[in-house]
Amino acid sequence: MIVTTTENVPGYRVREVKGQVFGLVVRSRGLGGNIAAGLRSIFGGEIKEYTSLLEQARQHATDRLVKNAQVMGANAVVMMRFDSTEIAQYMSEIVAYGTAVVLEKAD
Repeated sequence: MIVTTTENVPGYRVREVKGQVFGLVVRSRGLGGNIAAGLRSIFGGEIKEYTSLLEQARQHATDRLVKNAQVMGANAVVMMRFDSTEIAQYMSEIVAYGTAVVLEKAD
């Protein structure tokens, strides 16, 4: 499955547009991570606990995006983007979205 943030894929052309596709994940930060992150925020610098959480959430959202595109009969997702929202104080929503398409090799 090709997943790209661009509209076009070199060497391929879009044969069919299947439609909008997305993968959604809502994650909460655990108590231990919140305590460690809170302490780290006092001293400044990267808060690795949250960075790791968001990297995992983005990967999970992308995996769901790919699965949903496969169900639609697509072999690629173009114009993929991420969006994120904080829900309450301790939850993050991550959505990966794009256009599910069928690509074929260009002549």
